[in-house]
Amino acid sequence: MEHMTMRERSPLHTLLAAVPQQGRVRWIGVRPLSRGEVLQPDVVEARRDAGLTGDHARPGPRNARQVTFIQWEHLAVIASLIGRDIAPAELRRNIAVSGINLFSLKNRRFRIGEAVFETTGWCQPCARLEENLGPGTFQAVRGHGGITARVLHSGIIRLGDTLIVEPLQEAQLD
Repeated sequence: MEHMTMRERSPLHTLLAAVPQQGRVRWIGVRPLSRGEVLQPDVVEARRDAGLTGDHARPGPRNARQVTFIQWEHLAVIASLIGRDIAPAELRRNIAVSGINLFSLKNRRFRIGEAVFETTGWCQPCARLEENLGPGTFQAVRGHGGITARVLHSGIIRLGDTLIVEPLQEAQLD
């Protein structure tokens, strides 16, 4: 297939490229130790190729899971599926965002506060969730676990900050 410009793309590609919604940071969590207590700051620094200050994520450009995001609206879905209320900290993610479908950020860059991120994949549930929250949690979180991202540009993130999707220069929307 020949290389197409944005104007030559199909209607589907045009729809996939447009993300008019903006998100809002509703919760921030960091864990200094992998199995440690989750701290819930109002402000955190995202560091290029290193993740969030105070979080245990391994630094380095090869770490695709520098920061994890979960969609705020999915907390209610997960709670319904496991039959009890759930707090964002229990799901072991770093940032909960409302108002935007995180799956629309596939292959995209986005900005929160001064920081710029690039989506690297889906954040799948782990066995630890089942251990901590009980039977059925793993299955309840499947498809609702959010995304992983790496930090491209350092910056401060605050509760209430807006998530803005960066425009595509050339789409890779597979």
